[in-house]
Amino acid sequence: MTAVPAGSTGPRGLDLERLRGHLDAVRPGLVGGPLSGRLIEGGRSNLTYAVTDGSARWVVRRPPLGHVLATAHDMRREHRVIAALHGTAVPVPGPLLLCEDEEVLGAPFYVMEYVDGVPYRTAGQLEGIGPERTRRAVLALVDTLVDLHAVDPAAVGLGDFGRPEGFLDRQLRRWGKQLAASRGRELAGIDELHAALGRTLPASPAPTVVHGDFRLDNVLIGGPDDTIRAVLDWEMSTLGDPLTDLGLLVMYSSDLGLTDSPVSTTSRAPGHPDPAELVERYAARSGRDTGAIAWYTAFAWFKLAVILEGIHYRFTLGQTVGAGFDRIGELVPVFIEHGLTTLQEG
Repeated sequence: MTAVPAGSTGPRGLDLERLRGHLDAVRPGLVGGPLSGRLIEGGRSNLTYAVTDGSARWVVRRPPLGHVLATAHDMRREHRVIAALHGTAVPVPGPLLLCEDEEVLGAPFYVMEYVDGVPYRTAGQLEGIGPERTRRAVLALVDTLVDLHAVDPAAVGLGDFGRPEGFLDRQLRRWGKQLAASRGRELAGIDELHAALGRTLPASPAPTVVHGDFRLDNVLIGGPDDTIRAVLDWEMSTLGDPLTDLGLLVMYSSDLGLTDSPVSTTSRAPGHPDPAELVERYAARSGRDTGAIAWYTAFAWFKLAVILEGIHYRFTLGQTVGAGFDRIGELVPVFIEHGLTTLQEG
């Protein structure tokens, strides 16, 4: 997307003049010249913008325009967890400020440091770096997840970041409510999947900080050793069952059976470890029992089906920004089917 110079309103959802005024007021001297900004494409939920004054760069995060699901898109929580994890073994961008005054950009937002790196979104992108680097990057993703789950929440000020007791049951109820809030059409099998998950809840291990959307394209990879330089998109983070993160990673490492999809996994890239190896590596490094991983993976399919349906609903209302939203709706039944199959096969 072409950058828009100061003097205009900026990309949709980002008023550069108002942003500059706020930055000058709360962080005088931070900005040294006229601002320009662009929407960072690829996100399907909160909006992310790259902003520069010609020498320094920052990132602005704000909720989507229009229809917003309850409890989602909480800028305060997202900023809080990044600030808490900054300085731990978990790489995150440096937080700069949180603004909850909706008069500035029309919604709460926060600003963080810009981190150089690549979010690998597709198998095609990974093919470009070759099998060896692909394998190293994906295994590093597992190791970073282990590092996240090893953080003591109380030690970093996140002891009250969530309510771990009854976490899985609440998650199922929450995503059921999210589905109801965005339900504009019939979806075969989704109520069956939701009910089956509720009947087979596993016992959770000790709670940790969970990311909530942990996958390869939510991290930035860079440097000569393809290290993970930053974990992004903390909007769903909380305290809870760490195996929900692992189940999601397994889901995103599975083959959707689709080509040319707006939501894709990276599993077909040469060198990509298969889901079983990822689970084994996580279990060995974390010491956690992963025997119920099929349930957690089926729950990930369900959760993503609900998220995609919410995006499809916003698209039907004309409240999405960016490309690729017109095909999101057709993916929802695919995720439902995978969830049912995973749970049935165990």
